[in-house]
Amino acid sequence: MALDAIRGAVQGLREYLRSEDFRITRELFLQSPLGKAGLVIVILLFFMAIFAPLLAPYDPNKPDTRNRLAPPSLEHPFGTDQLGRDILSRVIYGSRVSLSIAILAVAVTSAIGVTVGLVSGYFGGRVDNILMRITDMFMAFPRLVLALAFAAALGPGIYNTIIAISLVYWSFYARLARGVTLQVRNEQYIEAARAIGAGHLRIMFRHVLPMILSPLLVQATLDMGGTILLAAGLGFLGLGVQPPTPEWGVMVAEGRRFITQEWWVSTFPGFFILIATMGFNLLGDTLRDVMDVRARR
Repeated sequence: MALDAIRGAVQGLREYLRSEDFRITRELFLQSPLGKAGLVIVILLFFMAIFAPLLAPYDPNKPDTRNRLAPPSLEHPFGTDQLGRDILSRVIYGSRVSLSIAILAVAVTSAIGVTVGLVSGYFGGRVDNILMRITDMFMAFPRLVLALAFAAALGPGIYNTIIAISLVYWSFYARLARGVTLQVRNEQYIEAARAIGAGHLRIMFRHVLPMILSPLLVQATLDMGGTILLAAGLGFLGLGVQPPTPEWGVMVAEGRRFITQEWWVSTFPGFFILIATMGFNLLGDTLRDVMDVRARR
């Protein structure tokens, strides 16, 4: 059953990428300068994360007590931290950690939320009421407060951070998937699929899921920036990734004691948090605008 669901989801994605809707979306997106700016930022971030060993001039975790808190220079363009570690190298390697957390958290979140939303909207009735009341419970709390509670309960660490963020965001995907499923579950092509003997899983993941992919892509792109920011916040508070792992939020926290004089320790990782969040937000906002324009056309 699970294998059939995965096959249906993959087939639905392939059909969407070959569809006229995807072509129109791509053409409209390329007409937006802000969208292209966001795409360039995101591509550069992934390039930096993938080729971190080649781009980083030093070992990110190697201390050098002779160069503690050295200001930016030609030797250390972003300066060094309280242990003499090169901040530029730590920022470059930090992109790996932050993007990995964001990608895994959004993947887990969307998988849980879309599955719950599909089941809830497709079957309706008591199943819908139970699942949506559980969803409402998670949506009633602010994201940061709920993430702090889960992170404190699970303990610090990369994987626990991913779990904590996933438990916070899945409810929004569930609402999104349920809304689209309610719109299409009684369409004629769904009735035709039932008439030829298609099972519930095949209908949900083969015929309904492709209708969710467009808004799901927008939501996932927007949540990437929010996830990076939330992971950095948990790291800053000591509930996320732990030192000496080079993670942007942890680096900002380590430099807060020196912010008045050695400003570079916190400023550069904070700047990259800003750039990453802005890049994904620009990309997501443009995709959302493109979807609206395409819908009006």
